[in-house]
Amino acid sequence: MEEEKKEKLEAENTQKESVIKKHFTARRMAIMAVFVVLSYAVSRLEFPIFAATPYLQLDFSNVFVLLIGFLLGPVEGVVVCVLKELLRLIGSSSNGSGEIVNMFTTCSFIILPSVVYRFKKGLKSVIPTLVAACIIGSGVALITNRFITFPLYMGDGAKKVFEDVFWLIVAFNAIKTVSISVLTLLLYKRLSIVLKRIEKRV
Repeated sequence: MEEEKKEKLEAENTQKESVIKKHFTARRMAIMAVFVVLSYAVSRLEFPIFAATPYLQLDFSNVFVLLIGFLLGPVEGVVVCVLKELLRLIGSSSNGSGEIVNMFTTCSFIILPSVVYRFKKGLKSVIPTLVAACIIGSGVALITNRFITFPLYMGDGAKKVFEDVFWLIVAFNAIKTVSISVLTLLLYKRLSIVLKRIEKRV
């Protein structure tokens, strides 16, 4: 009985090691590092789109996070997202609240498209999942802004401010997720051959 338990435990440990090795080979880690650097660099080119909410900054770094999700998978996409936001903590103007929210919203945005893409590739499957991702990401952004960013950044008046700019937040996240999706599709179409070649090697 004890031997069976021991063999079962060893099998489970071997399986876990196999999964880790599959996701984090030297080649995959090198590709992920490149995408972390690209997404971090682009994240610094942020700008407001509404004068009333200058703290809502738009950037296109999630294009690279979504692309790595398509290329390597959702786990790698999440890892790139987290590492990018950890780098952004350096010199953060929001005491880390903005970066925390970005982690939640970005992960919720990329997971569905990148998971579906692993099983069914092509624009016919990518486009519907991106539409759903825009809705999911925008919804998560509203929740995290209401209960994380605004309370941490604005204190006691967070609820009133949130209510006053609610529709601007909705519009901002709609613009952000849609623009990232469109840019990703444009890059996807141009880079699909390259991505497929790399994917076969990793």
